[in-house]
Formats: sequence, structure tokens, C-alpha cells
Amino acid sequence: MESNFSDILLLMAVAILMVWLFRRVNLPPILAYLAAGVVAGPELLSLYSHPQNIHFIAELGIVFLLFTLGLEFSLPKMLAMRHLVFGVGFGQVLLTLGLFMGLCLLAGTSVREAFVIGAMAALSSTAIVIKQLSEMGSLNTGRAQMAVSILLFQDLAVVPFLIVIPLLAEDVSQGLALAIVTAVFKGALVVVILLSVGKWLLPRIFSEVARTRTDELFVLTAILVTLMAAGLTYSFGLSMALGAFLAGMMLSESQYRYQLEADIRPFRDILMGLFFITIGMKLEFAPLLQDWYWVLLGVTGLMVCKVLLVRLAAWLLREPAQDAWAAGIKICQMGEFSFVLASLAISEQILDPGLASVLLSVGILSMAVTPYLITHSKRLAQNLTQPPPTEDEDIPADLKVQKDHVLIFGYGRVGQSVSRMLRVEAIPYVAVDADPIRVQESRNAGEPVLFGDVASKDILRAVGVDRAKMAIITFDEHIKAISVIGAVMSLNPDLPIVVRTRKDYRMDELYMAGASQVVPEILEGSLMLVSQVLHLSGVPMSRILKRVRAERKGHYGHMHGFFPGETTQVNYEKQSKLEFLHAVILNSDAWAVGKPLSQLNFDRVNVTLKGLRRDNKEVANPDNDLQLKANDVLVISGKPRRVERAERYLLEGR
Repeated sequence: MESNFSDILLLMAVAILMVWLFRRVNLPPILAYLAAGVVAGPELLSLYSHPQNIHFIAELGIVFLLFTLGLEFSLPKMLAMRHLVFGVGFGQVLLTLGLFMGLCLLAGTSVREAFVIGAMAALSSTAIVIKQLSEMGSLNTGRAQMAVSILLFQDLAVVPFLIVIPLLAEDVSQGLALAIVTAVFKGALVVVILLSVGKWLLPRIFSEVARTRTDELFVLTAILVTLMAAGLTYSFGLSMALGAFLAGMMLSESQYRYQLEADIRPFRDILMGLFFITIGMKLEFAPLLQDWYWVLLGVTGLMVCKVLLVRLAAWLLREPAQDAWAAGIKICQMGEFSFVLASLAISEQILDPGLASVLLSVGILSMAVTPYLITHSKRLAQNLTQPPPTEDEDIPADLKVQKDHVLIFGYGRVGQSVSRMLRVEAIPYVAVDADPIRVQESRNAGEPVLFGDVASKDILRAVGVDRAKMAIITFDEHIKAISVIGAVMSLNPDLPIVVRTRKDYRMDELYMAGASQVVPEILEGSLMLVSQVLHLSGVPMSRILKRVRAERKGHYGHMHGFFPGETTQVNYEKQSKLEFLHAVILNSDAWAVGKPLSQLNFDRVNVTLKGLRRDNKEVANPDNDLQLKANDVLVISGKPRRVERAERYLLEGR
């Protein structure tokens, strides 16, 4: 017991140290966890001589990851993406399986070994790709959706692979067909069960739990639902991840979607780190040292072939070339389920352990380079489809403002309000925000918003801090605001900086850091209230404006200080009463494609059409007879539940 406890503490210390070291050199945490697994594995510290002892717990990270992925993909979205899932996804798995089986047969392996190797090569890492895309805030882009669609079909393909491999050991052809039919029937049954429970039962359960206003109960219920859905599919012989994904997809249309995602995230991230550590533990140095040339050849051949095969599958279905190249670059590695297939094949005496070690080394190394490939997949895809651009391709073209633009740091409610006023006055602006979902929603709606850390000088240079005429810091984080002011001043000392803050007692620190103007939100609200009181009391407007200007010039000197009282919690307006803006991307299979705007009848779903974008350009005052096309973006406004129903209506027609 004491030994196990010490091993766990040491494993945590190694993981923390690796993540810290890798983040210091701007490498993704996934690589840090893989490295921690190598250090803690049998080859070095040997904390766990049998990583499979903790691998089951680590696999729960994939379960929670797929649950949060399901929250991002509602059933209407999945139906609209069906040509990608069952078209490009099926084509990629079939082509990859066939190619690598053929290469193995030419190399002299048996049919059984060739099938296992082909199946391993056909799968990609859902965990790495989805986690990296989520952190980058690009999960809802066209190229990412193609990659996700292929990954979803691969997860479905794992089921027949797991059935076929044991039957190959028995060499029973009739049992193979019966097993596949049985698996299909079980899969259809469990999908129907989960869809029914998710649509009719789960919303009612979470509604009752939410009424208790107990955070712990809500978190426990979310974890229980995820694990029960995973356990149900597992009991039917399917993957646990598939059940979690279906449960999340059903809850994606409920009003608890964002709260569920926030509650699950801590468990998901910790268990995902543990999962990658167990993957790193499987790396053996002996095959790398003895057969290093075969390992490197295998990694290169695997990744190049998978990129080309994804492009071929997309070409057969006439999908965009750039999206296909980018998707292929994202999923060209081996997957975590490839290790499961290898382990099963070894236990069934189909795969030689020495060959399996080489294959596992190929898989782990391909995973190790995946974060870099995902980060640069867009640029690499552009280079394959068109000549390299002369400007910085990491920044979208519409964000490359030449000069005299306003920089908005933080694109929350305050930042968006500022941007609307600037747009009315035709003043160009660029916003930067660290929330990937908010950035993606805004980008889909045509807003000039960039994802990134505004304290990074590279980001500041990219958005033209040296050519801007003003910078506005809208987030209320004092320490970070001072850091951003320092970074801006080091690049452009003459740039005026306006800072928004809720409190007034640390204004002097912001001014000393270099802020040109600090706007304390509470004092400004009080100042506006006083202005209205004076106006209604008969004070001339000229005198009121003079007093307001004097207060601002004197840094609100007459308004500092107040009589303290018992602290009370501010009751903000509930989220369900706010109106949201949401961008709906019409896929080629969406119901609204080909229909005129007049036929959509937005009043029926109680939302308002705020804008229409086509080919990355805004359509000014669209006519009611305008027919919608694939990839059009409709910007709608309404309350959250109505917006969700409207999106379903546009995609499904009901």
C-alpha cells in the first residue's frame, strides 16, 4: 500500500515537472505526458512494470473527451455531416486497410498479420486530435469537421475489427459473417436506447437536479450519466467512447450543455493526461535501437500514405482539396485503439511480439509529432493547394488591417459592445480573445477576432500593434492587464491604452504601468446615474458635461470612498433571459440549402436574422427571394433555447 502510494506521488511529480518543462519551451502538454510515461515506464524509473493496471482508469479520459465532443455535435449537425462520416470516413478506413494489407502481403506476411497491421494503420488518435483542436479553438471549422467525421467512423470501425481478430485466430469463415451481423444489430439497438433516453429522460433528470441548486449533485449526475452510457455500450461489445459520445450528443440540445462541459472538463483533462502517460509507458527502447531505420521508415510511410488516402477519399466525394489535405495531416498518426488491436492480436497469437513492438514504436512516434502537424496543418494544406503566401499566413486576411485600427483585447460582452459602436462609425478594429468557442462563433459570423494570448508579443505583432491607433483592454484581470500593458508599451510606447476595470482601488497601478485612461466600471455607472439625476433636476446639460469631464480628468477623485456595509451577492440576470448571437453554417445536406429566405419563416422559431455571409463576404440587405447555398453562414439572434431550435430547423427542417 505504501509502495503504491509512493509510486503515485512520484508519477504525479514527474508529470508536473514534464508539463512545466514542455510549456516553458511552448510545446503542447500532450508531448509532456508522453515523455512522463517514458520516464515513469519500465524502461527508466519502472514505477509501473505493468501499465495495463492503470490503463482502464486512464481510458476514462477518452470517455469524458468523447462526451464533451458529443456536446459540441448535436444530432442535426451529425445528420448534416453524414456524407463526411459515412463517405470520406468509410473511404479512408477502407483504402488504408486495403493499401497496408497489400504492402504487408507483398512483404511476405500472412493474411492474418496483414489484416491486423492494416487495421492498426487505418485508425487515428481521437484523443490527441480532438484535444488539440479544442485547445486551438478550431473544432468547428470545415477542415476540422472533416477530420472529426473520419475519426467518428474510425471509432465505429473499431467494433468489427475487435470481432474479426479473435475469429481470425480460429479461422472460421461462417462465424465471421454471423458475428458481424450480430454486432451491427447490437450497435443499432444500443444507439436507439441511448437516443431515446437522451432525448426524453436525461433532460428531465437534469432539470430536477438543477432545481436542487447543489453543484456537487449536478457534477455527480453528469459523471454518472457519462459512465453509465459508456458502460451500456461496453456491455454490448462496443467501445465505451461511443456511448459517451451519443450521450453527449443528446444533451447538446439541452440548456445544460455549457454547465455539463464545465463540470466534466477537470476530470477529462486529468484522466486524459493519465491516458497519455500510459501510452508513453509502452515505448520500448530496444526496437528503437535495433530497428531504428524500420521505425523511421514506418512512421514516414504511415503518415504520408494516410494523408494521400484521405485526399483520395475526399476527391472521390468531391470535397474541398484544402480541407482534405488539412484533415489528412491532422489524422495521419496511429490511434490509441491501434494499441488495443495489437494487444488483442498478440494474445490470440496472430502478431509476433517483436513485430508488435516495432509497430507500437511507430505509433507512439507518430503521435508525438501530431501536435506540431495539427498546429501547422492549415499552412501545410495551403502550400499543397496553392503557392505559399507572401504575408503571415497564421493570421486571417481580414485581420491584417494596414494602419489606424483599434485593438480590442478581450471579446466578452464589453468588447463586443465596443466593437459594435466602432463598426457604426466605420472605424476598423481587430479583437483578440482566449476563449476558443467565442472566437469560433465570432469568426463564423464574420467578426475580425483572433484566438490568442494578448500578453504574447508575437500575437501583438501579428495584429499590428505598431500600426494601431489605440488599444482597449476589456477584461477585468488586474495582473494580466498590467502584463499586457507592459508588452504593448515595449512594442509601441506611444500607443494610447484604455483599460476597463470593475474596481477603483488599483487604478494608480494601471496608470503607473502605462495606461492612458482607466475606466472603472462601477464608478462610470455611478457617474451616468448622477448625470441623469442632475439632468432631471434641472441642471443645464453643459454644466453636467463639464462636471463629467472634470471627474474623468481627475481620475474620479470625488467619487472614491464609500461607507461599507454587509457584503451581499449581486444577483445577475439569468443567462436564459439574455439574447444570444449565433452563426449557423449550412452544410451541403442542410435542409435550408436551395430554399429562399422567405420560405424559412424565422418568426416561426422566434429568432431574428441578423446577417448573411457567403464566400467570406457579408451579403448586405439580402432579398427574401435569395436562395441559400451550401457553406452560407446565417447569423441569428434570440434566446438560447430558441436559437438551438432555430439551428435544428435550418439543418433538419423541423
